[in-house]
Amino acid sequence: MKIHFDGAARTVTGSQFLVEVNGSRLLLECGLYQGKREESFTRNRSFPFDPESIDAVLLSHAHIDHSGNLPNLVKKGFKGPIYATPGTVSLAEVMLRDSGHIHEADAGYMNKKLAQQGKPLIEPLYTIPDVEIAIRQFERREYNREFEPVEGVRAHFVEAGHILGSASIVLDITENGKRTRLWFSGDIGRKHLPIIKDPVLPQDADYLMMECTYGDKVHRDPEEAYMEFSEVVKHAIRNKGKIIIPAFAVGRTQEIIYMYNRMVREGVIQHIPVFVDSPLAVSVTDIFNMYPQYFDEEAKRFFVEAQASHHYDGVTYTRSVEESKAINNMNGPLMIVSASGMAETGRILHHLKNNIEDARNTILIVGWQAPFTLGRRLAELEKHVRIFGEEYTRKADVVTIGGLSAHAGQDMLLTYAQASQASLRQLFLVHGEERGAEPLMEKLKDRGFENILYPALEQTVEI
Repeated sequence: MKIHFDGAARTVTGSQFLVEVNGSRLLLECGLYQGKREESFTRNRSFPFDPESIDAVLLSHAHIDHSGNLPNLVKKGFKGPIYATPGTVSLAEVMLRDSGHIHEADAGYMNKKLAQQGKPLIEPLYTIPDVEIAIRQFERREYNREFEPVEGVRAHFVEAGHILGSASIVLDITENGKRTRLWFSGDIGRKHLPIIKDPVLPQDADYLMMECTYGDKVHRDPEEAYMEFSEVVKHAIRNKGKIIIPAFAVGRTQEIIYMYNRMVREGVIQHIPVFVDSPLAVSVTDIFNMYPQYFDEEAKRFFVEAQASHHYDGVTYTRSVEESKAINNMNGPLMIVSASGMAETGRILHHLKNNIEDARNTILIVGWQAPFTLGRRLAELEKHVRIFGEEYTRKADVVTIGGLSAHAGQDMLLTYAQASQASLRQLFLVHGEERGAEPLMEKLKDRGFENILYPALEQTVEI
């Protein structure tokens, strides 16, 4: 068996791992790489393998850095099944359509400029018709139900606790008469996060591929994050300012609204206008309401009391461009939650452009930001940033609340790895920059782990 680390190796995005076994080729994840524009353009358009040679894809969850290049894979010849949980399939369908629309729109915008400069035009990475073809290749598999993606491999999904439908992928492989369990963590969630169930820990794994995004940090308790968030809202109310939140449409947006509603219900704050300005987030919220069986017990009770809906009083979900533009003419205090989560595309850019130079406002960062993205520049408190090619002087406050992360922190990652330490032959750390991986490796070694590999991009390991 060979594992090719073709993405999310020594970085966080662009998840892509090729497993060769029994003459078959399984691809775990097929995500978009997010980073420097030119590097992203090149890496996302080419694969280090022949897409036609892939027999099946297993997808852990719907986030675009894990699923976003599937339409391109299909466009370039992949014809096999794409296995995922029902929740992941439902989310991936709307997210990939949205991604296709963005690629079409971005290419159209760039081509106008290129045409004016007399330069060659570009093709979108993929289009909405390409997405529709890829969607037809999805096959739903429930948690804890075994299936055989290729001969000699029994697979099943277990709860990863990261977003709705997120899963760790367990492969029980029989090769040359020997049985091996390969456990791919996907993105690991945290205990006691709002809405989603806690992650299932590895059992009897021989080889563990584990994310290490926050291997250098112990997250604060989610309750502390809730209190910090409430202080940001109180500050905005006092200053009559706007809170601008770049947030992933899946998971983070729903958690923010959940916490806002909790603040109001508990009397921590008064109602303020809240706008979820993302057609994708609106669709995703509807999908959340389709899968209450994925919620933890606290969320189930909460949603029963709230009539099983995220559509609370005081929260407006906008779809049209006209509705989005109208928000710009409103005075604070108010809150705007909009995609993308790293402030690279979408309506959030317009809201940042219109509000970043007003000292009454607050930009709230609620998740990890990839290097070289606008979100990372804001999180690092840069004073001057470029939006749509124009330079803006940041006068708005920037507040980062790390406790809202849907990724496991260092303590949870150690717990996760140690759950299978007795059976483990080798541990691979993926989905992490060096600043996350190196401190985690030291902690793991202190706990008796020996065979730890932090693979380089496109490295191949034979096991």
